[in-house]
Amino acid sequence: MAELRICVDVPDLDRAITFYTRALGLTLGRRNGPHWAELLGAGCPVDLLPVEAGSVASPAAAAVRDFARHWTPVHLDLAVDDLDAAVVRAEQAGARLERPIVERRWGRMANMGDPFGHGFCLLQFQGRGYDELLSSSTG
Repeated sequence: MAELRICVDVPDLDRAITFYTRALGLTLGRRNGPHWAELLGAGCPVDLLPVEAGSVASPAAAAVRDFARHWTPVHLDLAVDDLDAAVVRAEQAGARLERPIVERRWGRMANMGDPFGHGFCLLQFQGRGYDELLSSSTG
């Protein structure tokens, strides 16, 4: 099985390390100078990769990197024990709460934006978590 690693492009590595450690409680693992930093504590490593805004993201696509708030179909969801406290901590570190906290059958969710344009969600599971979405006959 392959090891899952999450890679997040950022325009300023030191600022990103500060944000993700303060906002999400991740810890700095290994760091290779100005070119890469590994953050731990999310269930799989999160690698911060400094790149310039406007640089080509892939030779197979015309899109360039843009660190203004954007949407992508892949984002981070982080489960927390206390959603309200986690939102406050993230906002104090520079995140934005992009809509009021939403109540779902499985728990509560806060849609957030980081200072680098990336969206992420903070989740607080209740009851059986996502299993609340299963029919009651499924067990």
